[in-house]
Amino acid sequence: MKRLLVLVLFCFSPKIYADVAGSKFFLGSSAFMLANLDGTDEPPNFYQVNFGYQLTKKDVVSIEAITWRYYAPLGIPWAEMSKPSNKFLGRVDAAGVGLAYQRFLWGNVYSALHAVWFRQEYVGTSGAKLGEGEQLFLTFRLGYHIEIGSFAFIEPNVAVTHWPINTGLPSSFQAQEDRWGKFQAEPGLHFGFLF
Repeated sequence: MKRLLVLVLFCFSPKIYADVAGSKFFLGSSAFMLANLDGTDEPPNFYQVNFGYQLTKKDVVSIEAITWRYYAPLGIPWAEMSKPSNKFLGRVDAAGVGLAYQRFLWGNVYSALHAVWFRQEYVGTSGAKLGEGEQLFLTFRLGYHIEIGSFAFIEPNVAVTHWPINTGLPSSFQAQEDRWGKFQAEPGLHFGFLF
């Protein structure tokens, strides 16, 4: 038990990201990809890859590519998501590329702003394509950076998302979208490998 405790304290001890000698780049993703293992009829098919660079001791920039599928308006409260009456008559397939800026505020506490431009396809329940549109998806994160040795990290965080631009929705999708807000709060867990 003592060895386990020592290992946990060693691996998850707070270190400032910028102190890793020679590790200016990272390749990462989101633990939300684990949702792809869900065996339901509505898999998110969520995939994300981030490539980042540490500009200064406190500033990090990254490019992120994301693709995913969703079946209900993004602003719907979590407790309401599973109700069939709140879902689209089909799904949205989205793929996009964006930029993120991360700033370390104090020690390993950071804030980040992500902006991803998505190209979206609206697909009906029969699988027929109903239309195309675009979405600007913004995320503000507040989190904590935890290094694992000198080669990897995890970042538990909380996020507020907002999509001020969301175009081309079919009328049935737009009717559902109009019922809910354009903000969502959610937990997050990012991970990455330094090189």
